[in-house]
Amino acid sequence: METHVPCTLEEERRIVTELISEAGDNLKEGNLYFVISNRSPLHANCAHHRTHDLGWYTSWQRSSREPTRPGPIDNHDIIDTQSDAGDPQLCRRLEEGVDYVLVPQQVWKKLVEWYKGGPTIQRKLICQRFQSYSVEVYPLCLKLTDSRDKSSATIRLSKQASVGQLYELVCSARGVSKEKARIWDYFEKKKSVLLDPSSERTLEESCLQVDHDILLEVDENASSKYDMSSAGNELALVPVGPTRSDATNTMPGANGHSSSGFGEREKRGLRGLHNLGNTCFMNSTLQCLAHTPPFVDYFLKDYSDDINEDNPLGMRGELATAVGELLRKLWSSGKNAVAPRFFKTKLDRFAPQFSGHNQHDCQEMLSFLLDGLHEDLNKVKQKSYTESKDSDGRPDDEVAEEMWKYHKARNDSVIVDVCQGQYKSTLVCPDCGKFSITFDPFMYLTLPLPTSLTRSMTVSVFYGDGNRFRTPYTVNVPKDGSLGDLSNAIGAACGLKDDESLLLADVYAHKVYKYLETPLLSLSEIRDNDRIVAYRFNQMHRGPGKAKLEILHSEQKQSDFGRDAEISWKVFGIPLVTYVNTERHSGSDIDAIISGLLSPLHRTHSSAGSLEDTTVGEKEFSFSVFWLDRYSSSLKPLESDFVPNPLSATRLVVKWDEKEHEKYDSSSYLNDLPEVYKATSSVAEKVSLFSCLEAFLAEEPLGPDDMWCCPACKENRQANKKLNLWKLPEILVFHLKRFAYTRLLKNKIDTFVDFPIHDLDLSKYVKNKEGESYLYELYAISNHYGGMGGGHYTAYAKLMDENKWYEFDDSRVSPIDEPKIKSPAAYVLFYRRVRSESEASSMDED
Repeated sequence: METHVPCTLEEERRIVTELISEAGDNLKEGNLYFVISNRSPLHANCAHHRTHDLGWYTSWQRSSREPTRPGPIDNHDIIDTQSDAGDPQLCRRLEEGVDYVLVPQQVWKKLVEWYKGGPTIQRKLICQRFQSYSVEVYPLCLKLTDSRDKSSATIRLSKQASVGQLYELVCSARGVSKEKARIWDYFEKKKSVLLDPSSERTLEESCLQVDHDILLEVDENASSKYDMSSAGNELALVPVGPTRSDATNTMPGANGHSSSGFGEREKRGLRGLHNLGNTCFMNSTLQCLAHTPPFVDYFLKDYSDDINEDNPLGMRGELATAVGELLRKLWSSGKNAVAPRFFKTKLDRFAPQFSGHNQHDCQEMLSFLLDGLHEDLNKVKQKSYTESKDSDGRPDDEVAEEMWKYHKARNDSVIVDVCQGQYKSTLVCPDCGKFSITFDPFMYLTLPLPTSLTRSMTVSVFYGDGNRFRTPYTVNVPKDGSLGDLSNAIGAACGLKDDESLLLADVYAHKVYKYLETPLLSLSEIRDNDRIVAYRFNQMHRGPGKAKLEILHSEQKQSDFGRDAEISWKVFGIPLVTYVNTERHSGSDIDAIISGLLSPLHRTHSSAGSLEDTTVGEKEFSFSVFWLDRYSSSLKPLESDFVPNPLSATRLVVKWDEKEHEKYDSSSYLNDLPEVYKATSSVAEKVSLFSCLEAFLAEEPLGPDDMWCCPACKENRQANKKLNLWKLPEILVFHLKRFAYTRLLKNKIDTFVDFPIHDLDLSKYVKNKEGESYLYELYAISNHYGGMGGGHYTAYAKLMDENKWYEFDDSRVSPIDEPKIKSPAAYVLFYRRVRSESEASSMDED
């Protein structure tokens, strides 16, 4: 008889790998993929669980022995309990690779054949721009209101479905003929746009998003031709390009003079932007651009002739059109907030990294927008190639002008005219002294924030000698130091002896997340909110023939009893680690090890008696001890004869009951570990914008991954690099580098940067003395509040015609006093050049 399960897990994985490869070679729209829960059983309800607790699919991938096969597939923990059992819907905000994985149809069939389980959750592959494919994990969910009886229903279909298909689905569900139905975009319960039943536009292109409201009206006397004009002022049907008829200048120019379209009584430019779900990063960026005078002058006029629909680097002019239409709405009359859904749709299409409803970096958004607008508006249709020349000792001004002409020959747009400057970059070989000078364009300047060179770190030291339990030590180490620096500092602080050593570990969720055993590991990999412990050992306890033994602690809670008895336990306290011989251990051996580690917590007087009073037989434990399978997170009774794994830490779990709590002072044990660093003062470090600029321009060696091939040595060298400002743009943007990125994490720097609001004079930093004004005035700020993984963005912007500042917090707009715009939240600063009187008069004459 043919078996349903391959002989080995390795064979299963080979079959699945081949099926995944085959599916990848035959991608086409409509292919089915299936969702499998990958949530850890211990942390199914925790949004921040970490990867050491493995879900079903990862456990299956990493299993290497028959006994560790996972149980049946169980998708219940990722299904919305409110959804229909016959049509299971996923919980919101699940993360692929963490909460679930996607497998092709044939893989799903095999896994169900081998392991059974479910429920089945299938999704379709959709084709997006540039023939890129993605699985539509979350189909579009629309909230339908029937105007006849005010009843509501949920409509689910693909965001790639057409408006016509939406009509067919709604009419079928409500028993209405298509000729009599009118479906409205019902954003915020207001009729805004009447959807065209004959339209082939997708729902995504029609600005319909998750949980969007739509309204069904039934007109028994309706004609076949609909009036498709807008019923509201929030969002009309957006034209595909800027129209000449409505291209009027409705915003005061850079010199503060109002044009004919600008009403004297009604203030313009004070409309907020609705938050569409974590889109404050986008709204903050757009408000800063919407209050950039030359941009508004440009986009409120007719710019249709500048659109480059054939640029392969652009977006067929659709991004520029979306920005232009949005700016027209923001500068139209009225104070009602604008819903930037059409723009968000374009953003999702052309920049998938910003799609969905996660928080993103506004500076990355700004960079994409400026680059994208430039390519959409680039007047150069055919880009010629010109090989760059080295300076070869020629005068800087000659080389700089030559490089700028080359750049303009390929890049000619309002973005280049307004936002791009040029800096001088000098590389010097540390061996032969050969130097190379280039002049490169820039769109904005990313400035580092000078901070302290040292870092305060707190580590808890655990003792295994039975005299003390743990003691926290706070040390100062080099900010760019290594784990070895931290270990040495902690060793000195705790009086580590010559025959002793420390084992450092990152503790998370009452377990060791990872052991820190690489001395060269950068300390930047350790976050301030991590909890680091150091286990102190005599050298004789470590080395060959020894294995790590990790002791976890759990207690049974009434609420923990559930369907899976083997995981109905809850860990608490702090893990203990020791080294044991890799030989066979009896039950009394393990009991003695645990007792020794807990001896500092032993109560002198205990109504239940002390551990020493208990006679422990060869196969009797005074503790209930279990072995924890590292991959499946299942508990198994510990046999009386036990051999630890010499290759990795062996986890044992001690179950505490009232008797253990009485014997030991568990309250001390339950205290939280201190974080690596906890700010004790609300006073932020303060630096000036000039010191940030000087740090940016300072000479420094290139990184080891960015070596320069010296033309003289013909070898890769870690050259010294020096930057100088050469040509400054009309609009100068400073990005303060508040987020420090490493391979594993991001940290935010809340240093207060003191920046000039008026009269920012950059003359001494510019090497080109061409007579231009280097005096700038601040007109907008993008602010970021909070830390990583969340936070909130707002914007401050100045209305030039009335010389007043306003705060733009999504849909809310309110005035703010100028001194208050300086804060540690300032993230991106927008300055415009202040023209001298002679320059202003010269421009007026032109």
